[in-house]
Amino acid sequence: MSSFTAAPDTLTLYGVSFPGRLLLGTARYPSPKVLEDSVRAARPAMLTVSLRRQAAGHNEIGGQAFWDLLAQLDIPFLPNTAGCHTPEEVFTTAMMAREVFGTEWIKLELIGDDYTLQPDTLNMVGAAERLLREGFKVLPYCTEDLVLCRRLVDVGCEAVMPWAAPIGTGKGAMNPYALRLLRERLDVPMLVDAGIGLPSHACQVMEWGFDGVLLNTAVAQAADPVILARAFAQAIEAGRLAYLGGAMAERESAEASTPVVGTPFWHHAAD
Repeated sequence: MSSFTAAPDTLTLYGVSFPGRLLLGTARYPSPKVLEDSVRAARPAMLTVSLRRQAAGHNEIGGQAFWDLLAQLDIPFLPNTAGCHTPEEVFTTAMMAREVFGTEWIKLELIGDDYTLQPDTLNMVGAAERLLREGFKVLPYCTEDLVLCRRLVDVGCEAVMPWAAPIGTGKGAMNPYALRLLRERLDVPMLVDAGIGLPSHACQVMEWGFDGVLLNTAVAQAADPVILARAFAQAIEAGRLAYLGGAMAERESAEASTPVVGTPFWHHAAD
């Protein structure tokens, strides 16, 4: 009996198990209705929400109807610290988010460059350590840098979220070597966050052994977000099953899938 049949294969973060491996953002959808339908199609483990972001012509934290919609979906919130450029901004935003959303979960975003939105790798570890001391369950959005991710784990992060490419670019994994090395060297849950544009991108990183994928733009800005939400959910599941099933290794030369033994009978028919 296969392992995923014998025991439930669930995403576990900070001791909490989730039924799915897709995390979905809530910004930039064409309408609240499209957001709702996309969430129902994707069945995500968590929904990321922000205190700062503007979406669909309204402030995400100001519209009661918007929050009523998210609440009725009954999916755990993952607040983020989007738009923060200093550790102090991160800390203030996280404390506000905990009060507003009533959760210890926080996606740590500390931006070091406004053009690429690359995380601030120099100050992230200290910011994570401070949040952990305050009782937060920290999911840091970081680069694929092995040393950075190791330091985040050393200070107490029980999961890390490296990018595949700069946020919103949809380029997929730009540094496969570094991502695969990271997966091999660290024994903690890892979710790929940012840069995923196609379901095949998501499937690929799941095949490498990553534990989940966080998406926003790839769904919200699609021509049909609902269809893409479903496609990403299925791709992530397929990639996970391929990883668990032990997909064959790539080869440089052809190898017959059906061995030929002896001489075919039609050769004798000609005698």
